[in-house]
Amino acid sequence: MHKTHSLAGSHHHVAIIGGGQAGLSLSYYLKQAGVDHVVIEKNQAMGAWRTQRWDAFCLVTPNWQCALPGYPYQGNDPHGFMVKNQILDYLDGFARHVNAPLVEGVAVTRVNPRPEGGFAVDTAAGNFTADQVVVASGGYHEPIIPRMAERLPKAITQLHSAQYRSPERLPEGAVLVVGSGQSGAQIAEDLHLAGRKVFLATGDAPRCARFYRGKDVVDWLAEMGYYEMPVHEHPLKEGVRDNTNHYVTGRDGGRDIDLRKFALEGMELYGKLVDGDGQVLEFAPDLAANLAHGDKIYNGINTSIDMYIAEKGIDAPPGEVYQPVWEPDHERVILNLESSGISTIIWCIGFRPDFTWVQAPVFDGRGNPGHVRGVTRQPGLYFLGLPWLYTWGSGRFSGVARDAAFLAERIVAHAQTDQAIAA
Repeated sequence: MHKTHSLAGSHHHVAIIGGGQAGLSLSYYLKQAGVDHVVIEKNQAMGAWRTQRWDAFCLVTPNWQCALPGYPYQGNDPHGFMVKNQILDYLDGFARHVNAPLVEGVAVTRVNPRPEGGFAVDTAAGNFTADQVVVASGGYHEPIIPRMAERLPKAITQLHSAQYRSPERLPEGAVLVVGSGQSGAQIAEDLHLAGRKVFLATGDAPRCARFYRGKDVVDWLAEMGYYEMPVHEHPLKEGVRDNTNHYVTGRDGGRDIDLRKFALEGMELYGKLVDGDGQVLEFAPDLAANLAHGDKIYNGINTSIDMYIAEKGIDAPPGEVYQPVWEPDHERVILNLESSGISTIIWCIGFRPDFTWVQAPVFDGRGNPGHVRGVTRQPGLYFLGLPWLYTWGSGRFSGVARDAAFLAERIVAHAQTDQAIAA
């Protein structure tokens, strides 16, 4: 690992900003190519996996999809789902395998293109220059908590999903989980299984089956080529980057998450949270629609698998259509925190990106970078590790290696072009 003071006044061919799986994956390929580079991480390498995951967290994709460069999953349960400590062991092993030129505990405060070419990189440990810069810090920077949270009683404990650890660490009382995407649904289940009274504010998040017709749905989709589909071939094109992840779980060997089943067991479901003031929260009357939407996506994915099985003549167990096990008898649009005994609210409504420190004209009105496979219009500036950067797996263990290898080739080509011009 670099000494932090080595940055001040130095020059590197490539600066990789972010020491997670994306940044270290690129470092792996740049080391193979003999390219001088430095990886700068403001916290600890793989830090988000250590500090922003709850205790019972596990992968929702099977272990065989863990395919970081030169370091595929090598355990004895490829179709299982690693739990938190196993994930950390895997990532720590990958970090040792790469042995990147890593600087930890240093925040990058500004990246500026230089008139003469390359970039000025300002950090908390001094400023330096680089010919090329790769932003590999992901897209989940600022936890989203709505302004209405400020108007709720001070006695209510409020957490973002990134801060949640376990039911035991929360105050006694009922818990309101806001958001039914991947994190919200799994945290609601974690609390529900622990015997906590849970209220869940749903959204239009889709869901999918864990297993269908004899195999994990991920296995079927991989066989069908879905994970190879580039973003420009997706029906939604770049709009797919805004999609909420399907909720499902790998917990206890993997299973569906069925919010209707939770409702039968005592979880109280509401529509989208739209406002709150004092003890009273207001919800949209869309719970039935939200549940129906999730089921439509669930059955649609299974239907696509049915069609594939029929087309290929595959011998597989019969399929089935999900039938709702519970329906709301009315739309509840008001919830009183005090009378409901709610002591904690967990906001599971995602993150927003913060790339304000990158001073280059490559961003849209929402602060997202414009790019093609991570290559921006600013020569020598790249992004890596973002959702659907190129394919479904771009921000995941399964696809980041392909993206990193592609950018490594572009980085080398850019350097060769610069050298040819200089000559």
